[in-house]
Amino acid sequence: MVFLGLLAGPTQAQTFDPRTAVPPDSLHAREEILPHRADSLRQRFDEQRMITRLQAYTRRKTIAGRTASALLNFTKRKEEQAGLDAVLLDRQFDRHNFKIVRRIDIRTLDAFGYSLTDSTRQPRTFLEKSGNALHIKTSRSRVRQVLLFRPGQPLQPQALAESERLLRQTPEILDARVLVNEVTTTRDSVDIEVLTTDVFSITAGIEVGTPTAGLITFGDDNFLGQGHQLANSYRYGRDLPQAWAYEGSYTAPFRHFVYAQARYRNEFNYRSGGASVKRDFYSPSARYAGALSLDSYSQNVALAAPPEGQPYVYYPLRYFVQDAWVGRSLRLRSYDLGYENPGRIIVAARIYRTEYSAIPTVDYRPGTLLLGTVGYSVRRYYKDRYLFGFGRTEDVPTGTLISFTAGYDVNRVIPRRYFDARIAAASFSTRSGYLYAAVDLSGYQRLDAGRDWEQGLLGTELTAFTKLYHFGNWQYRHFLTSKGTIGINRRPGENLQGINNERGLRGFSSSAPILATSRFVLNYETTVFTPLSLLGFRLATIAFADAAWVSDRPTGGTPFAGAPYTAFGLGLRFRNEFTALRTFQILVGYYPRGLTAPNGVRLFETARETVTFNDFGLGSPGTAQYQ
Repeated sequence: MVFLGLLAGPTQAQTFDPRTAVPPDSLHAREEILPHRADSLRQRFDEQRMITRLQAYTRRKTIAGRTASALLNFTKRKEEQAGLDAVLLDRQFDRHNFKIVRRIDIRTLDAFGYSLTDSTRQPRTFLEKSGNALHIKTSRSRVRQVLLFRPGQPLQPQALAESERLLRQTPEILDARVLVNEVTTTRDSVDIEVLTTDVFSITAGIEVGTPTAGLITFGDDNFLGQGHQLANSYRYGRDLPQAWAYEGSYTAPFRHFVYAQARYRNEFNYRSGGASVKRDFYSPSARYAGALSLDSYSQNVALAAPPEGQPYVYYPLRYFVQDAWVGRSLRLRSYDLGYENPGRIIVAARIYRTEYSAIPTVDYRPGTLLLGTVGYSVRRYYKDRYLFGFGRTEDVPTGTLISFTAGYDVNRVIPRRYFDARIAAASFSTRSGYLYAAVDLSGYQRLDAGRDWEQGLLGTELTAFTKLYHFGNWQYRHFLTSKGTIGINRRPGENLQGINNERGLRGFSSSAPILATSRFVLNYETTVFTPLSLLGFRLATIAFADAAWVSDRPTGGTPFAGAPYTAFGLGLRFRNEFTALRTFQILVGYYPRGLTAPNGVRLFETARETVTFNDFGLGSPGTAQYQ
């Protein structure tokens, strides 16, 4: 019928252009007359054409075609775009504030083949179905533990959005949605729907160093679907009198965000065990936090290196550590009814006591450290994607933190005072990106005649990344981080732990120990998120450049006196959002100086994240870490 309609249309007069009778002169003809042909030398890469050819190849009945079909996934992902530029603690449910929660419907989904943004997705491959068969879904009782509302109680402001964020922060849940059922909602009550997708929580691995030595690991971040975390590590074949080593822990969550943990470690000349119970300021709505920890340590230490050819002489060191703290969050007045003021005044106190039962020298003395902190905290959260994951919802913390810590070190030699001041701030926008900056200054003052300051530390931190840029189906961001650890009047023998890996240059392994008392590190990275997928692992390409300045002056000081150590490299990042071990990276780095390899090139694997977020909630009062 369409063909007949076209034939029945009005006839058009036949026209003739004499310029088209002969080929135009390419030197004198205008551009619109010349035929437009693709330049075979400058033709751009056709991404869709390549994907179409790969799809056609996977339809072949050959072994190679079936293998490619199992490895490659061409299903176009439906990604949620609405609301990603809005504050997570938003006001989309304001009209339901203080209504009675009538019913909570919880639905948990398996780890593979499901999506919260596409309800039609189902497990389709053998790997997805097999993984779900081995996986135990998170129980509804575990999900209820994380929710900030209960049936029969009024719905507090921001309780829905905060519950959704807290669910995503748990290690056993990949993504979550907390929604109001608008169909059944009345003027005085609401029904709430909770949807979650799991991660495949079981982790296991074996690392073989030699035919008789290696490392075996096993863990589960969601044991029996209850959110319990189990971690075990066993090393065998060590060239030591005790040829094996074991380290394990078990963590169990309870209601009201209380976590209990038991841990044990046993290796040559070192044994430790302990237990703890803690509750953090998990949300701006949390009013109380605290922890109690008990640990026992048993070591054999060598005080000096023996003469050549002689064995080491070890002395026993036994001590017991008791650590307890408690904190209170005070809400500030809000002048907007139904919307809480995000600012909080937080006060906390801590006692840290060490008792020795066996000491190698008289230098080891029992002591007690008393600490107190007061601070002002503002916490806000935003949603975004393609930060560390490939399309899943990620929460970006922003806000302001100002804190002051004072303490008293009680010991039998010279009592000391401790002071620490910290300020941090962060902002985020999908148009401009993210910026975080923090400064921390701390030190001890001796309470003797000199009143000297010692073991001081100046810490700086900067984290920034740009907005998400698009290039077809490819997205990319630029990341920049820096961290400074500047020693001030450090004691003789106190040194930082080099600039290897997470503390400096990624993939760096120094040819000789780098003894530093001050350090400043700068890391840059460009991450390109590709649409390619292999066995459930999404692929990203990265390019990085790192630099680290160090100072070996005995007391610390500026690290910029000498030339920096640098690193440049490229690599691939594989990330599976549905498993507990999510990131796997293969990188090639070039190090102009300081590397063990003679040519300065190294191929390595790492699970290091691009950047890590710092929340703006205060926790346990503590001393600044010099490491």
